[in-house]
Amino acid sequence: MTVQEETIAKIRKLPEPLVQQVNDFIEFLLMRNDSKRAALWMQFNEALEIAESDFTDYLPNLEDYEERLARGEIQW
Repeated sequence: MTVQEETIAKIRKLPEPLVQQVNDFIEFLLMRNDSKRAALWMQFNEALEIAESDFTDYLPNLEDYEERLARGEIQW
């Protein structure tokens, strides 16, 4: 029996939620080996994080940035 056959046999014994996790991991492995696909995933993931953030630190960070800019600590 090949490694592929053994793996398929083990997957068949898993409950559906675990099969989904295995499928997700396989997708991850395939993506990792495809640099273009990996780059697209990273862009999507970053956009998703921004979209889901609550921006609680946004205003304090913006105020700090403006103060540092006014003091000349940083340049625009």
